[in-house]
Amino acid sequence: ITLVESQNARKRERAYELLEVILKHQATAAATDDSTTHTQHATASTEQQSPAAAAAGPKSFRIGLSGPPGAGKSTFLEVFGKFLTARGHRVAVLAVDPSSSFTGGSLLGDKTRMPELSRDPNAYIRPSPTGGTLGGVAQNTSEAVVLCEAAGYDVIFVETVGVGQSEYAVADMVDMFVLLIPPAGGDELQGLKRGIVEMADLIVVSKADGDLLAPARRMQTEYKSALRVLRPHNQIWMPKVLRVSSQESEGIDKLWQTMGLYRRTMNELGKLADRRRKQQKVWLWNHVEHQLMNRFRRHPDVKQMMSSMETSVSEQRVTPGMAAHQLLDAFFHQRKT
Repeated sequence: ITLVESQNARKRERAYELLEVILKHQATAAATDDSTTHTQHATASTEQQSPAAAAAGPKSFRIGLSGPPGAGKSTFLEVFGKFLTARGHRVAVLAVDPSSSFTGGSLLGDKTRMPELSRDPNAYIRPSPTGGTLGGVAQNTSEAVVLCEAAGYDVIFVETVGVGQSEYAVADMVDMFVLLIPPAGGDELQGLKRGIVEMADLIVVSKADGDLLAPARRMQTEYKSALRVLRPHNQIWMPKVLRVSSQESEGIDKLWQTMGLYRRTMNELGKLADRRRKQQKVWLWNHVEHQLMNRFRRHPDVKQMMSSMETSVSEQRVTPGMAAHQLLDAFFHQRKT
């Protein structure tokens, strides 16, 4: 993952070589699994379908988790992660922390917020900075997911940095997008952007215990009502609204059962595999935009002009559009020659 996240060109080349080997191995393994599944399905009676055929689909399960500050994402992940490892799963948590717009630094404190899970031999926690990338995820998170799966982790969580208007790019790299919200007073439904609610496959009201149990129940009812008037993004699955208590481990088992139902429903129609194929195309163009911008900023002519263009724009001698046009001309001129 360090290679994948590196900005060093030589290390990036090594990362691509590693990913190429992994993808070839996964393609071979998938072909073998498909052959086995077809054989089992052919020998099964018409009255009873084989478990392998019913569970056909990606071996791993990718879960995106987002929520506002104070929702208890790290506490929830620790309790849920321990629940899963106790049942034989290997869990990876890719926790994305926001980078400072001033220094570019990041706290990367997720391991300290999940002390028990970080010591679990069947769990892996990897904090990563966004590096200024919009969408609540790091630029190379999708490739980090592939690496975790190759290492044998079958449940992959991608925890994002918040719920702003751009913080749901994670929905384009996971099988299921979960929105975690705390019980609160006031205009709860106004506190979250409509877009992220519409993208959620599952909404989980956290901290449903003690004095917050009644507000959590009310919040659950309000979100159920809201979902009835929102247009579902998935015609096969109607998003559910559940309550959990990380402190008392209440609702965790029902949550996992609901996730299992979603996974089976999507797999039976081949929709999870289709979703992943579409996501690969989205991230292809995300990487093109990211790498093109990096090359643009490093271009010698652009670097030479950048400061004067910014000054001209700030002093309103030229418009931002005019300055951008001149910078792009400088970038592409050398490309043409």
